[in-house]
Amino acid sequence: MLPVRIHSLGFDPASSQPVILLKEEAGLRVLPIWIGQPEATAILTALEGVEPPRPMTHDLLLGVTGAADLVLERVEITRLEEGTFFAALILRGEERVLVVDARPSDSIALAVRARCPILVAEAVLDEAGIVPDDEADEEVERFREFLDHVAPEDFERS
Repeated sequence: MLPVRIHSLGFDPASSQPVILLKEEAGLRVLPIWIGQPEATAILTALEGVEPPRPMTHDLLLGVTGAADLVLERVEITRLEEGTFFAALILRGEERVLVVDARPSDSIALAVRARCPILVAEAVLDEAGIVPDDEADEEVERFREFLDHVAPEDFERS
């Protein structure tokens, strides 16, 4: 599992659907996940720190888990099957860990509220992750700079 952060939340005009981009923390890949409008709104309001006057569904779920003495430890996007992403909520209690199947969009909405890590299986990033062109160009430029300043002696074994 690799840690990711929310890179952006936007709208895909081709599909008329919101899309969330998750970027791996220690790499260049970005994982696009198309989500529903209600979940996009839930994620956006949480990112912006908007407090609804009454609990919304994701707030309610976190309230219930807290009342049950469970903490959302992390969210994992576990697999991709036939174009559908699958996720799991990892909940920790005093003497137990629960793994609950969930949609990635709901999981991300909860993770933003709980301020917990979002992880993605490396196989999912390998299959569906992309390197945006501007970041790929930056990586190529860093590699060129490395080649300009490296000497064969740098690779000699000690």
